[in-house]
Amino acid sequence: MSNLVWSRREILASTAVAGSLALFAGAARAMPGSQAPRVPFGSDLDPQDDVLWLDGAPPGSHEGQSWGQPWPRGTRLSKRGYVLQGRDGTRQALQTWPLAWWPDGSIKWTGHALAADGGRSKGLRVVPGAASPTEALFVRESGDAITVTAGRIVWTVGRSGDALIRSARAGENEVLQSVRLLASAQDRSDDEEGAAALSHWVGTIDSATVEQSGPIRAVIKLDGRHRAAEDDWLPFSVRLYFHAGSDSVRLVHSMVFDGDPAKRFIRGLGLEGAVPMRDALHDRHVRLAGENGGLWGEAVRPLTGLRRDPGKAFRDAQAAGLPTPPLSEMATPVRQNLDYIPSWGEFRLRQPNSDGFSIVKRTGPGFGWIDVDSAGRAPGLGYVGGVSGGVTFGMHDFWQRCPVGLDIVDAAKDKARFTVWYHAPDAPAMDMRFYHDVMGMESFEAQNSGLDVTYEDYEPGWGDASGIARTTEFRLWALPATPARQRLVEMGATLARPPRLVANVAHVHAAGMFGPWSPIAAGGPQRGRIEARAKQELDFYIGQVEQRRWYGFWNYGDVMHSYDNDRHVWRYDIGGFAWDNSELSTDLWLWYGFLRSGRADVFRLAEAMTRHTGEVDVYHSGRFKGLGTRHGVQHWADSSKQPRISNAAYRRFYYYLTTDERCGDLMRALLHSDEALETVDIGRKVMHRADASKPPAGTGAVVADQPLPKGQVFMQFGTVWGSLIAAWLTEWERTHDPRWRDRIVAGMRSIAAMPKGWLAGGAPFDLASGRFVGGGDSVNMSHLNGVFGVFEITAELLELVDEPAYRKVWLDYCKLYNAPEAEFRARTGASGKGRALTQAHSRYTAYAGAQLHRPDLVKRAWSEFFGSGDREGRDQSHGARTIEGAAVLKPVDEIAEVSTNDAAQWGIAAAVNLTLIGDALE
Repeated sequence: MSNLVWSRREILASTAVAGSLALFAGAARAMPGSQAPRVPFGSDLDPQDDVLWLDGAPPGSHEGQSWGQPWPRGTRLSKRGYVLQGRDGTRQALQTWPLAWWPDGSIKWTGHALAADGGRSKGLRVVPGAASPTEALFVRESGDAITVTAGRIVWTVGRSGDALIRSARAGENEVLQSVRLLASAQDRSDDEEGAAALSHWVGTIDSATVEQSGPIRAVIKLDGRHRAAEDDWLPFSVRLYFHAGSDSVRLVHSMVFDGDPAKRFIRGLGLEGAVPMRDALHDRHVRLAGENGGLWGEAVRPLTGLRRDPGKAFRDAQAAGLPTPPLSEMATPVRQNLDYIPSWGEFRLRQPNSDGFSIVKRTGPGFGWIDVDSAGRAPGLGYVGGVSGGVTFGMHDFWQRCPVGLDIVDAAKDKARFTVWYHAPDAPAMDMRFYHDVMGMESFEAQNSGLDVTYEDYEPGWGDASGIARTTEFRLWALPATPARQRLVEMGATLARPPRLVANVAHVHAAGMFGPWSPIAAGGPQRGRIEARAKQELDFYIGQVEQRRWYGFWNYGDVMHSYDNDRHVWRYDIGGFAWDNSELSTDLWLWYGFLRSGRADVFRLAEAMTRHTGEVDVYHSGRFKGLGTRHGVQHWADSSKQPRISNAAYRRFYYYLTTDERCGDLMRALLHSDEALETVDIGRKVMHRADASKPPAGTGAVVADQPLPKGQVFMQFGTVWGSLIAAWLTEWERTHDPRWRDRIVAGMRSIAAMPKGWLAGGAPFDLASGRFVGGGDSVNMSHLNGVFGVFEITAELLELVDEPAYRKVWLDYCKLYNAPEAEFRARTGASGKGRALTQAHSRYTAYAGAQLHRPDLVKRAWSEFFGSGDREGRDQSHGARTIEGAAVLKPVDEIAEVSTNDAAQWGIAAAVNLTLIGDALE
């Protein structure tokens, strides 16, 4: 491919010329007075910078970076590669790989890796060119091991066995051995009578794949299962990330819970490693990071605080972690009695909840524990080793994932061991059983009645946790000596708040990514009020995570669905009103909130949600594989299993912005999730509803009541097919494989051929061909069909494939969904029953108005937007108030009748409407 080097001015101007942006540029031209949005960054940042530090300034240090860079359609991938160029002309080497392609074969997203501590110049730009890295890493594969050499550190990774990392050498010394995954579980819950039988498993590697081999970043993927003599379970994948210039490795570990929740109660989950100890006991050190930049650090055999003074040089060196002077220089009373000073071999930090941790220590097994100290929130970092080398170990999002812990044992022996517990073994055992009994709801009729009162779609046996997953990130540093205390504080900060380079969101917008949105722009009073509410609601939810303590192993990253004004709590215990599980596209709302604002706190909440919803709320094995679970009291509790939750549309942002390979795995795993619908009938209960709540005749529920031919399933266009095409679209642009494009087009053309087009709502779908077959001759509206990402994916899709017939039926749907009843009947010959969420669907009207150059639709869209939201009579525009005193457990902020459905859909509609028809607002 030929090179096409774009200047910064050309990139920023590309919205007017790039074909990928015709829709949005055209929408802006449709109304007079349109202005280009301003970049949402402070004056200290140049809007032409390609890459920015998420927190606004370069960190003191970092362990290497990777990010995704967007490119306007027509940009050719540089054969020379790319470099990171500063405003001062400095050029730093990058490792580059393609992430996605435009349909014409031009590059859409590139992934880039930067060496540790790079990127500190001002004005960072990704430009074609070549540069040799200052430091490079090397990967060598042998029969049973993979060796990664990164500067002074040599890592040996296993291809088989139970050691993920077999060893790490820092210079001449081996400082790390046998890094393993540990799991334990008991056969009954903590509250059952009788002694529980405890079993232990160790992660064992089945396969190893080198995905990247340098020279700046190496990525090795290990897949396996936790095994014991009697059985194996908990399949896992671990990716190990190495960066040039870094002494550390980042481990992204994903585990699937594939046990019986009534028989397997997880007791402990950990990452363990061994550290050879060569130094004298008084030259061995233990460090545990504390809160707010604090650090607890002591020696295995302390020389401070003794009755006799060994000498200031000894005390100072030991406190700093430096080699002490020769013993011959130690004060005689201490030197002659060193063996009478106890050596402390075991240390334990526990964070049982999000508000407090404690540290204890003891000399060894069989002896009593001594309380050390306690504080609030630990960043999850520890060190064990000596002046000739050791290991720093830790876990990201440590206290947020409570109950967690850090252990160090055998520090006084020849080989110490550390364990990062991502579920502490002395915490209560995990109880993942469903939370209530049948309560008389054996029949679909009774289950529908239960749904009517608690909003929970219950069905015996369907609230099953088996098959859900969780991803946890660890980091290990192999070090030639005990680090300085301040360096350990920096490492703890890296765990707690990882430095991150991200593409300038102005360039993400200019390149035409992720549908119709635009950065925050100045405007008149109406725009100002919308932006104020948008900020207010993002601030509120970020604050609620902290105030309501939405933390824990399975919970962190999710938010709640609806609020209980009377109890002043979220409806955590009321059926489908509890955990949100992506309902009405909360993930999209947060990601658009980040893209529009560039806010680091919004990015981190969106990141945590992506990690949660893509893992915990989705099945990765078993009968529901590829489907997600509707909102509920437990993340897996509801019996409605649907693609609208496993939706790849919610993952694409994180994948492209960060190059996260695990997120890429999750989307690829959804490519055939439509096949699960052969055995999981989403609409199985619909025709058992009371007559008043049944959908009109001709809907999928009626079709589903009659057996479909093998290989066919009934699909709603929005909640099901609209979610599936997100995975197919992503795979097409990642691989350029036309079969995924063809599968999408087959569905588009078959919908367009139906008498009622998109207004039919759904039809039988042939799994082999990707076409809808039969039906489509009656109007069937559902307010849920358009609020799970199908609008956003379709807006992208219609700029990538030219299907005029589908575009027409889509625009018909957009302009008619919110049409007045009389107009709807006149145009369709049918009732508009099933339409709701008028405010959310204002973006459909806006899209039609911009595309068709219809000022009347633009005016109607703003009227719809300023109307009611999720519920009639709800006014969520007011700010939060503080509730305190006897009415609540602790002071909290609340917004009366707050609904995450409303917040998410209002936020998305605001972003779209301001982009497409914002010039008509005032």
